[in-house]
This record gives sequence, C-alpha cells and structure tokens, in this order.
Amino acid sequence: MSGAMLQIDDLHVTYRTFGKPDFAAVRGVSLQVAPGEVVGLVGESGCGKSTIARTVCGLEKPSGGELRFRGTPVKPLGVRRRAESQSRIQMVFQDPYNSLNPRRTVGSQISDGIALGRRLGGGNATVNDWLDRVGLLPEHAESYPHSFSGGQRQRIAIARSLAANPELLIADEPISALDASLQAQIADMMRRLVQDSGAGMLFISHDLAVVRLIADRILVMRKGLIVEEGPTEQVWTEPQNPYTQLLLASIPLPDGRGTLPGAPELEAKVAEMTAAIPTEG
Repeated sequence: MSGAMLQIDDLHVTYRTFGKPDFAAVRGVSLQVAPGEVVGLVGESGCGKSTIARTVCGLEKPSGGELRFRGTPVKPLGVRRRAESQSRIQMVFQDPYNSLNPRRTVGSQISDGIALGRRLGGGNATVNDWLDRVGLLPEHAESYPHSFSGGQRQRIAIARSLAANPELLIADEPISALDASLQAQIADMMRRLVQDSGAGMLFISHDLAVVRLIADRILVMRKGLIVEEGPTEQVWTEPQNPYTQLLLASIPLPDGRGTLPGAPELEAKVAEMTAAIPTEG
C-alpha cells in the first residue's frame, strides 16, 4: 500500500521452548496501516494477534521479516531510552491490571501521556478533559488504580495512550473488559481520534461485530497466518475462507436462534485446515 505508515513484510516470530520444538507464533504475516485508517485484526485467542501487537511496539523481537514505521525499522526495546520516533507508536494493552502503575495516581499517569503528546506537538487537553472523554469524573484523578473496576481501569489506560497524541495506535482487545453499553462508545471515541488526527490504528479483537463498526479493512488471522483480508463490508458480506465464515456463523443472532446454518460443516472444514498447519517453527 502506497503511503502506509506501518509496513510489515513477511513477519515471523518464533519462541524457543525447552525440550520441545520451537513454537511459531507468527509465520509470514504482511500487513499495512495507512494514515487515518483503522485496520481490524481478528481471530481466536492464541492465533498470534497480540504477538504482532507487541512486536510492532518493540516488546517482542521478530525472528524474520521487516517491520517499518514511517520508513524506519522498528527496533526491539532495550535498556536505553526509547527512540522518539517510536514514541509515536502507543499501545492499549489487553490487561489493565498490569498496564497501570499501582503506586501512582490515575491523574499522574494520564499526565505522562499528555506531557509526551505535547512534546510531540499535541494539543492542550488536560487530565480532566481525558477523564471526561472516557466517561470518568474529575475526582478520579487523585485515586489509585486499585480503586476502580476492570472496565474503568481499561478506560484509564485508553485515555493515557490517546493523550500521548500517537500517530499509530495499537489497540489489543481494548474494549473487551468494558460493559457492553460502553463498548460502542469507547470504540467510536477511538475511531474519532483517527479521523481527527490522521493517526492510524491497528485494532485487535476476537469480536467481528465490534470490528465491523470501526474498521476500514479487516484481516482474519488463524494459527499465525493471515487467511483472509479485504474491505470490512466485503469480508462481512462475502467471506471467502471457511474460518472467516465460521467466525461470522458464531455470532449470536438477535432472535435467539443461535448460530447460522451450516456451522457444523464449516467447523469440519476449519479442523481439516488446522490439521494441515504445522506448529513447529
């Protein structure tokens, strides 16, 4: 894709295990994210989605392939300070319990994001502004993470990441811990950030229905591989791969009938495909 801010070509991530064959978590994945674009990466737990997210942010070391942000190779984080060019990449982690510092107030942690965002040319939003944007109150700024529910912690983590004025936001299951009534609201807020700032976003989820609401393109991942990709409505209405069809068939219907017809046959096809994929690196 011409003009992509994130360019991943033939990415491999393999983990060494003691006494067992190496495990290939990601095996030859290529994807791009353009400025102002939301790319949805979907698939079941354990398929390699979070490994890709952590590699883009420098938290995992690739075993092969190329990963570039704004044309510059993304380097794994070391003991030295993170390169400022990579500070333009921010991540919302799946687990808010581990991503927030329990010894610091919520306000001080959001302030870190604001300070970074201003250093990189961001706006003048305050801690209270960001708390309001994610549905929290000004008085919450003086509280510590343990005072909040899991969903509230995730909203705080989202506010901290967005306050840093990222050019590329990596969102790893960012709304799975939220109440259903808030999921669409927070997803829409993240979508508006991309539209307003021109940032790109890689939105990772196992929920195709949520991804459909905000993504321009969808990539479907299975066992470390991209098995289907395309514009959101095309993937939603005309899925080509049996695994994508099975994901769509697994979405409960509003009338209570459960899954769509044909799910058992799709499960058999997916099982056959899975058996043909080796797990060794």
